Amino acid sequence: MARSIGEVGVDDLVEAGLPREAAAEFERTLRESVARARRSGTPSPGLELDPREVWRELASAGALKPSHPHRVHQLVYYSVYSGWDASARGPPLYWFPSLSQSKETNLGRLMESHGRKLLGSSYKDPITSFSLFQKFSAEHPDVYWSMALNELSLSFRRPPSCILDSSDKSKPRGTWLPGAVFNIAECCLLPSQQQRRGDDSIALVWRDEGYDHMNVNRMTLKELREQVMLVANALDATFSKGDAIAIDMPMTVHAVIIYLAIVLGGFVVISIADSFAPKEIASRLHISKAKGIFTQDFIQRGGRKFPLY
Repeated sequence: MARSIGEVGVDDLVEAGLPREAAAEFERTLRESVARARRSGTPSPGLELDPREVWRELASAGALKPSHPHRVHQLVYYSVYSGWDASARGPPLYWFPSLSQSKETNLGRLMESHGRKLLGSSYKDPITSFSLFQKFSAEHPDVYWSMALNELSLSFRRPPSCILDSSDKSKPRGTWLPGAVFNIAECCLLPSQQQRRGDDSIALVWRDEGYDHMNVNRMTLKELREQVMLVANALDATFSKGDAIAIDMPMTVHAVIIYLAIVLGGFVVISIADSFAPKEIASRLHISKAKGIFTQDFIQRGGRKFPLY
């Protein structure tokens, strides 16, 4: 079992990779953060103080930095949460958004738009009212998911007859969105006022393998849509709707375009890991009955070229 955060000292931090002077400064910040958490927080079940408050204080103080050795991050994290019962409470939390950050998330915007109408005066903000809002969503799935689907700007070819059909008792969890038909790639590629996504919005950001010294590349939603439609139209002229099309490529911008194009065109995507040996690739093509495959001759890793198949 990891030692508690109160037992971590300068020698432990030095052993984890910090110079002694930096370790002494870090240890002071650590003690101050624990003291603030003790004053402001409430004890956690079975613990002297809430480790989430300790971690929150450490994050606010900027104690851990990217330049610190990974072992320092591990030491502090596991020491803070040494008494945390993950089986009962889930994994220990690492990141706590600020109130302003929480309001900029998809869920935060949804809560700010509808929270007061649904919860009345009980609603405060996305952080304080998170558990209350989550409980409402579980107890009123029709109301919550109607709002969520609208916020996500899903464009249905055929809308569902309801959100959740619980009439069939042989399906204890019911049937979600019965009768609905939509193309998820189409939803990804269209502008959305709710999502604040326009044609000029950046849709993809990437850097090509072997070009770490170069600036990242960017593609707008309009540019992505044009590329996807180009590939989708080519597929439509060659294959039949419902055909299985495989992709055996690394995760590149081209693979993203191809994946969306296969879905947009009404075909079935067969994803094959680029690490598979030729025999495994052939096996998956046979099992899926793929009618076509997108691939490349080789992949680049660390400046070297490796045959893909």
